[in-house]
Amino acid sequence: MKRGMLKEHSSLFFILICLAELMLVAISGFLAHRLYLESWGMDLRNVEAILLGVVLAAVAFPLCRAYAPLRGQAMGTIFRRVIFAWSLVICYLVLIAFFTHRTGIYSRGFLLAWAVVGAVLLIAFRLALVTFLRYMRSHEHNLRRVVVIGAGSLGERIVQNLDQHLWTGYRVVSFLDDDSSKEGEVIHGYPVTRMPEDLGAWMKVQQVDEVWLALPLRADQRIKELLYQLRHNPLTVRLVPDIFCFSLLNHHQQDIAGLPTVNLHASPMRGFNRLLKAAEDRILAGIILTLISPLMVIIAVLVKLGSRGPVFFKQKRYGCDGREIEVYKFRSMVVHQESSGKVTQASKNDNRITAIGGFLRRTSLDELPQFINVLKGDMSIVGPRPHAIAHNEEYKDLVDQYMQRHLVKPGITGWAQVSGFRGETDTLDKMEKRVQYDLYYIRNWSLWFDIKIIFKTIFKGFTHKNAY
Repeated sequence: MKRGMLKEHSSLFFILICLAELMLVAISGFLAHRLYLESWGMDLRNVEAILLGVVLAAVAFPLCRAYAPLRGQAMGTIFRRVIFAWSLVICYLVLIAFFTHRTGIYSRGFLLAWAVVGAVLLIAFRLALVTFLRYMRSHEHNLRRVVVIGAGSLGERIVQNLDQHLWTGYRVVSFLDDDSSKEGEVIHGYPVTRMPEDLGAWMKVQQVDEVWLALPLRADQRIKELLYQLRHNPLTVRLVPDIFCFSLLNHHQQDIAGLPTVNLHASPMRGFNRLLKAAEDRILAGIILTLISPLMVIIAVLVKLGSRGPVFFKQKRYGCDGREIEVYKFRSMVVHQESSGKVTQASKNDNRITAIGGFLRRTSLDELPQFINVLKGDMSIVGPRPHAIAHNEEYKDLVDQYMQRHLVKPGITGWAQVSGFRGETDTLDKMEKRVQYDLYYIRNWSLWFDIKIIFKTIFKGFTHKNAY
């Protein structure tokens, strides 16, 4: 295969993909009919339903951007778009059947079987297609020649990322820079060339496919000049904003009222993720509270018999978005009064801790009432541990990005706790480490990450040398 052959015939390639997926929609309909009704024989009404599904797919797939360029896209994004488009087709079929009074013709069992078989075939096709394209690009076929303008740290980062992801098919051929002192330098094997006087003509000679601008945000005037020089070149020009100089947390692009924006700090709990996290918390908390309710009654009696005072200890802490919440724990200390605004962390051999309280703290059983907080919606099962308000005020100016922990709900357990950073934070270094692990959790959140933390908590997180 010649380099760039798919680019030369991209229109034909696009048409073939569309036709192949429409065929898969039809084939999945016939297969679903065979699986559900155990017969290949179909009457005219079932054929009509399948043909209607093909027509709806031809409309819905492009609208859902299922045919957006695959180069450089994550597998998850590709699959989500296809599944969303296919789900839309099934929903349209159900609505059409309802409004045309044909619900008896398009049986629910057939539509459900069609939805499942269609999803499997479409995902399998996309997986095979993307795997094939990535294999070809990794072996130097179907490439895009890229010139990076800007030989600074951002340009170096671009080269590093592309070299680590050869499957994207982007290959840097050269750096261009206005700084004459950089001419002749080599960055990760790529030469730095001084900016030519006639940039457009130089690009034609080099047979460049794309130009990536890796310039600082303050260079807006220079960017306009470069775009003007390239106005006669039919090239893809990309601006790589220099946002990596900031401390980023779940950064992503978003259009608001038609304006392109880049969110530098954002919670991962948006849209479907928010719903998924809420369902995870409420379902698990309900099950766990049902199972541990006898144990909680026993602990409550022991706490009451162990010392005078209430069964529960309630403390104001910060929740999601920095809102105040009241966190519940089994009381593990004798009732005492501290100076206003001061919270003294429990330490080893702390004489305020009761006999039963010491056991509860070592085994984390004092945290069980926080499942009530989870049901109320104030906390999550997994998330950064909530700190006392006084500690927040103390550390927010000492630890970088400390308050970014509150972009998500606080948790009963967290990545920092199962990684060994739990208990007393008597030094600034300990608190910095805990915050680093909390921010790592926020950046990399997923349902599977939560499950991993829950399992690590079950097997190693209940007791710890720092729990006292």
